[in-house]
Amino acid sequence: MLAPESVLPDLTEPLSAWPGRLVRVDGSLTYARAAPPTGADPAPAVYVHGLGGSSTNWTDLAALLAGHLDADAIDLPGSGHSDPAGEYRIRSFAARVVRWIEEVRGEPVHLVGNSLGGTVSVVVAATRPDLIRSLTLISPALPFLDPRRSLQSRMVPLLAVPGGEWVARRLLASMSPEELAQRVVAACFAAPERVPDERFAEAVAEMSMRFTVDHYVPAYLATMRGLVGSFLRAYLPGSGSLWRTLARIEAPTLVIAGRQDRLVDIRVAPRAAELIPDSRLLILDGVGHVGQMEAPRLVARAVVSMLDEVVGRPLAGVAD
Repeated sequence: MLAPESVLPDLTEPLSAWPGRLVRVDGSLTYARAAPPTGADPAPAVYVHGLGGSSTNWTDLAALLAGHLDADAIDLPGSGHSDPAGEYRIRSFAARVVRWIEEVRGEPVHLVGNSLGGTVSVVVAATRPDLIRSLTLISPALPFLDPRRSLQSRMVPLLAVPGGEWVARRLLASMSPEELAQRVVAACFAAPERVPDERFAEAVAEMSMRFTVDHYVPAYLATMRGLVGSFLRAYLPGSGSLWRTLARIEAPTLVIAGRQDRLVDIRVAPRAAELIPDSRLLILDGVGHVGQMEAPRLVARAVVSMLDEVVGRPLAGVAD
């Protein structure tokens, strides 16, 4: 279900990234941006970005939902302006999100994750249902159903090659920030030509920053290694399987995917929605991997519809 267009503000011009702040969580600094809420009684929310992304990926969606949500968009460890971490496993990222909710927000939230952030959000929702009011997964990076359908799979050999970090650094050094931003946009968007100039300029600025941050390449590869490791464990017995983790989610959940997603197999989203007990599925035609950036109004309308549906429900994992 989609809420009517009239519930959203009319944003005619591309917005600048929201201002951010550094907060010490678990002994290191986590950076977060927040769109000023405009509603009378906005609900708390947290946005979690994907691999290679940052909190700027949520600028437009946060503005559209500001009348409903008072949200933080965080930079995961090793990304954006956040400190690097000692390890980059999915469960380590999930622990950081849990600490943010507990220590910074101080109450249960509506959790929204894209790609890697969707995987992290799955683990948070399954292991700490008492902290989650609702869950929105946008192109969640869940295990390969067919590696040939995902550009992510092309990175796997690099993870196994000795000196893979050196190879990645040489590859980065061979491209300008503009060229790297163009490649990222081409991989993530179904229609790269529709990316506003302001958003492309932001992408170039972020790429330029990554050329100067020593921890970026090791953090990116370690995160990719942790993500692929979680994919492999998904087909082994035990509680570590992401497929079995999905089935433990108690929160009302919205799963969104772009039909032209080149990074995550389009069949992953329907399977995730089938496994989550209380789920809704939205497939967006003409959209790629970052629906919140490429079709923010449609994504916002779907989120508002779910929020309206779940208002008044008791939180999962909390006794009445």
